[in-house]
Amino acid sequence: MTFKEMGLNPQILKAIKELGFENPTQIQKETIPFVLKNDRDLKALAQTGTGKTAAFGLPILEKLNMKEKNPQVIILCPTRELCVQITSDLTKYAKYLSHIQIASIYGGANIETQIRKLKQGVHIITATPGRMLDIIKRKKVDLSKIKTLVLDEADEMLNMGFKDELDAILEKIPETKNTHLFSATMPKEIDAIAKKYMHEPYEVTIGKKNIGAENVSHEYYMVHSKDRYLALKRIVDVNTQIYGIIFCRTRKETKDIADYLITDGYRADALHGDLSQAQREIVTDKFRNKHIQLLVATDVAARGLDIKDLTHIINYNLPDEIELYTHRSGRTGRAGKQGSSIAIINIKEKNLLKKIERIIDKKFIYKPVPTGKEICEKQLFYLIDKMQNVKIDEEKISSFLESIYQKLENLSKEEVIKRFVSVEFNRFLEYYKDAKDINIPETNNEKSYSKNGRDTRGPKANLSFSKNLTRFFISVGRKDKIKNTDLINFIYKTTKVKNIKITGIDLMGTYSFFNVDKSFSNTILNSFNNAEYKGRKIIIEPAEELETSQNRKRKRRRK
Repeated sequence: MTFKEMGLNPQILKAIKELGFENPTQIQKETIPFVLKNDRDLKALAQTGTGKTAAFGLPILEKLNMKEKNPQVIILCPTRELCVQITSDLTKYAKYLSHIQIASIYGGANIETQIRKLKQGVHIITATPGRMLDIIKRKKVDLSKIKTLVLDEADEMLNMGFKDELDAILEKIPETKNTHLFSATMPKEIDAIAKKYMHEPYEVTIGKKNIGAENVSHEYYMVHSKDRYLALKRIVDVNTQIYGIIFCRTRKETKDIADYLITDGYRADALHGDLSQAQREIVTDKFRNKHIQLLVATDVAARGLDIKDLTHIINYNLPDEIELYTHRSGRTGRAGKQGSSIAIINIKEKNLLKKIERIIDKKFIYKPVPTGKEICEKQLFYLIDKMQNVKIDEEKISSFLESIYQKLENLSKEEVIKRFVSVEFNRFLEYYKDAKDINIPETNNEKSYSKNGRDTRGPKANLSFSKNLTRFFISVGRKDKIKNTDLINFIYKTTKVKNIKITGIDLMGTYSFFNVDKSFSNTILNSFNNAEYKGRKIIIEPAEELETSQNRKRKRRRK
């Protein structure tokens, strides 16, 4: 089926043809004809980068009543970057449609300017949930004519804690509207929203639920934590034309890694929550236009960032919530192109890969960190290929050639080649001349795992005990609607210490586990003596003691 056969009007067809739209993607084939012919709710699951914006955007434009000046469509999305991107895409699709007005409503921009735009009359609103709810509370928008509500990247909005805002917005929109829900994963919370606010939705699933994108290979390198940055540099250097995002867990780490890369001569920059909206847009534009090669970002900062042709995603650290890995890796391997998602891990993180493999339904391939010699060879051949393929503009350089020939006349052809290569290549040779092997061989850790991927080292291994770490049990869990960041902030607030490194968080139903450096063990225990969470007394104790206590109980029961 072609776009023309779907029944789109000639003005839209002309615009998308200019944008290079040739054949519709699978999600577009499944949704566009349905939405054009039906006034029904739609629940669609498809991976990031499969063309979801056109899937909901093209039929929306087709069905707009151009004479109606009040908003007919609201598109909610998790971030301002995605909000701006959707508006830009819709504007391009509507290039030859007359008088379509689209308003972008998001935080970090002047709300009065946005309100003025709404007063002038718009057909479509793209918005982040927080700012949209603010506009609604101020009674600055007429929702009575809303016919379609789109929830784009619904799972991301829930991950970012927008459930209350979504509920409040959905309650203000007419029940007669159609709801189109698009998501890359389908957690239980998405199903709950669908059951509460959608009526017998038509369901579309492209691929299996929650799996990784088809065109992405998943690789991992295993090193000691202290060698993580060295491994990153080598991975970047061996991939000579890399254009990718490096994901870090914290703002500080994002800033530090970007600073290190810039100092070491790489075209890099950072995207994190401390940047103003203007600064974020500058960094994003530089990356989109390939003025920078590597973007170092946190998950929150990169949400909704839609960049074409990314070759690599590098997980400098695996995400705290492993479901986020799907979103990270889905940013590459788009539009039928191949991409790589790389994880740099230490031995303790190997078990996390097993959990991610179950989610994405793919296996990680172990790769050794390249040696200095391998990197130098790769860079050298890249330099030679680049030289062979360079375009020569005889007209521009002809006036300089005689002087150049005179300067080089005492050098043989072989000497010219050697010197040319050395000018460009000496920094790699110098840096890697004594480079050590930083790999932890993959086989060193395999004896700890059975064939089915389960840890076979006994119950203590599952509790992540370490000589330098204390594993704690705490009586809050998923049923308390707590996330990793909530737990970390709760610990910081209770202990009044913010330099505790908290790792290995496992959120269970009514309880959780986490690791801290042993030097903070007494601080944790003393601070939580009378601690409460949402009015409930909290129990906290070292997991090692908990396990010993449970073993005693089991022995007593056996007797």
